[in-house]
Amino acid sequence: MKFALFSLMMNIPNAVSGETLTTNQKFENVLKQAVLAEELGFDAYGVGERHGAPFISSSPPVVLTAIAARTSRIRLLTTVTVLSVLDPIRVAEDYATLDHLSGGRIEMIIGKGNDPRHYPLFGITEEEQWESLAERYALLKRLWKEENVTWQGRYRSPLDNVTTQPRPFQPAIPVWHGSASSTLSTELAAKYGEPIFSSNTFHPQAKYKALIDHYRERLAHYGHDPQQAVVGSGFGSLYLANTTEEAIGRFRPYYEAFHATAASQVNNSPFKDLEDNVRNGPVLIGSPDQVIEKILNYYDAYGHQVVSISVDGLTETEQREQIERFATEVAPVLRREIPSTIWNHSPVGITV
Repeated sequence: MKFALFSLMMNIPNAVSGETLTTNQKFENVLKQAVLAEELGFDAYGVGERHGAPFISSSPPVVLTAIAARTSRIRLLTTVTVLSVLDPIRVAEDYATLDHLSGGRIEMIIGKGNDPRHYPLFGITEEEQWESLAERYALLKRLWKEENVTWQGRYRSPLDNVTTQPRPFQPAIPVWHGSASSTLSTELAAKYGEPIFSSNTFHPQAKYKALIDHYRERLAHYGHDPQQAVVGSGFGSLYLANTTEEAIGRFRPYYEAFHATAASQVNNSPFKDLEDNVRNGPVLIGSPDQVIEKILNYYDAYGHQVVSISVDGLTETEQREQIERFATEVAPVLRREIPSTIWNHSPVGITV
């Protein structure tokens, strides 16, 4: 199994200390997180995209470029690039630039996003999100693969004989499809035979398993081998302690602070409280052995090869504590237990 550390760059007052980071301090915090993740052997670091408080992650390629300058080996992911509202020309250019500056370490996770506030900012309606995503992604693929592209569609002006610059550094920038709420995302991934990354954050296992099962079924429909399916899975928040009771007690203020935000309430999580989420949901709160057991349980359901975790909202000291404990007490066991067919070689620009 492989491991990624993700951040949506949520910047709210710390629920325990009351400290509020400046925007500049939060950016620096994320950069230090990524450096630590590489030092501890994580396989990837991801930055999400949001367009409104309490998140400051509106420009993932800019942040990932800064991370690329401070790291040398860790893969860089977007979690997700909200392609349903973005201009494919701009996306093609920005991420091809990042591809070069990172030495071919960038991989995109695309999606429509789960925060409806971005639709009016970019001039589409929520009802158009899936059609918009499919059209923009088809164009993005052409822009990276072809030169002299002529194209016409609904969500941007026509193109006549366009070649975006720079061309990507990798032969093909890897693309994952974010999967959270609809079979339309898993359908799009299956059509192209590309991997999916389940958000696996706000709802019980059965909801996400149904989407992953649909993805495998539709891979076969489109002539791809479902046995070769590649699935990643998020797990939301991480908090390790010597016992579950200690972990719940220490994490509770953070859980309640985030779930009080408007951004969290959009997700309509069915869990009545933190204890319910620990028992029946995807949060990784407990002892290392209990967290390992939960991830193995989800692996039996999903068959995923990548796990992402997040320590957003914690103090910087706790962030380091949690990342280090996961890297030393959880990840080694899962690496031994669960095989992975991906990321077994260095990115194309890295020699070892």
